[in-house]
Amino acid sequence: MPSLFAQGLRLSKNALFGTFMGRATKLLGKPFKVLTIVNEVADKLADAKSKDNKFKQLFNSALTIVRLVRSYASGDYRELKTTTIISGLAVLLYVLAPVDLIPDFIPVVGWLDDLSLVSWFAGKFHTELAQFRAWEDRQAQPAASEPARGDRSLPAVAELGHS
Repeated sequence: MPSLFAQGLRLSKNALFGTFMGRATKLLGKPFKVLTIVNEVADKLADAKSKDNKFKQLFNSALTIVRLVRSYASGDYRELKTTTIISGLAVLLYVLAPVDLIPDFIPVVGWLDDLSLVSWFAGKFHTELAQFRAWEDRQAQPAASEPARGDRSLPAVAELGHS
């Protein structure tokens, strides 16, 4: 059996995924619609019950793609190529689609094509995902140059010669 990445690579070359790439390209200029899609995918993925294994890692990668596309659509993060964000959005559209190559209502197997595309994206764009996660980490940390409110070690405004 081929790896999930290999299956995802095969799916990424499929005409059906090409349709999602086209839709993603058209949607990219419509941030509200992109955010709606991202929220729907996040809700769909949040329902998954998985343990700490490779599938959980893939779900975490999928959620990273959701956050990446959301941050791009909101304008907070733009440090990536347009082709990367289009591919990420296309993967999310595919995951969200109720009817794809293997319909999601088929237990376990229905998610394999979705997960294989996530695996393909995570493998192909691993550098971009790592850069995005690093950016997220930097955003989560308070700026070192900003003093805490009420920090008495800093001079008061009047002490700086302002009145």
